Amino acid sequence: MEKIYTIPVNEAFDQTGSCPFCRMKKQLEERETELILGASMMEPDVRIRTNEKGFCGKHFGALFAAQKRLPLGLILESHLDQVKKEIAPPVLSLKDKTSGVAEKAEKMASSCYICDRVAFHWGKMFETACLLWEGDGAFRKKAAAQTYFCLPCYARFLKTARLFINKKKLPDFLKEMDGVESGYLASLREDVSYFCKKFDYRYAAEPWGNSRDAVERALRFLAGEDTVESREKKDQV
Repeated sequence: MEKIYTIPVNEAFDQTGSCPFCRMKKQLEERETELILGASMMEPDVRIRTNEKGFCGKHFGALFAAQKRLPLGLILESHLDQVKKEIAPPVLSLKDKTSGVAEKAEKMASSCYICDRVAFHWGKMFETACLLWEGDGAFRKKAAAQTYFCLPCYARFLKTARLFINKKKLPDFLKEMDGVESGYLASLREDVSYFCKKFDYRYAAEPWGNSRDAVERALRFLAGEDTVESREKKDQV
């Protein structure tokens, strides 16, 4: 029987055409961005954590792009107070100025409330996918019907499977997932090769076929869906 925590995983695997785990991660990031600018903004425990952690450059950009300036301004106001408290205490020794403050500034600059939230829930989704594959025949068919898994997600899926799928069933899991990955990799390699050939004058009159976007698809496969997506958003600005 479907449970609430299996719903987003099942819905992601209902689709094809891109990495299902990247789709889930994107949804998590969008949800967390919406929450932090809305219902969660005034929750004291959440504000304490956002004040302490702040956000990475990517997620500051997502918050800004949401066009909710007042909620973002209020978040920034209290976060800046926390930054000041951490890196500009009233009395500083020479040692603090050269080492302690630098370490605190570096820590604050590299932490992110949304990254932490997404990482936690995303990890649970890999575990859920493994448990669904083992116990749900319909999900197993959906997994085998995926177009591909990006390489980073594929590696994590296999590692998680070793921990959550019964050892007797693990060979079948590996075989089916290899069928997805190897099949896509072979066709992708062929498309990239033909894309390169199209720059040879001897192939100039030949149709592009499926190779026109081969470079973009290769980047998504090798490094994740948002690799090209972030570049495309920059180009549109």
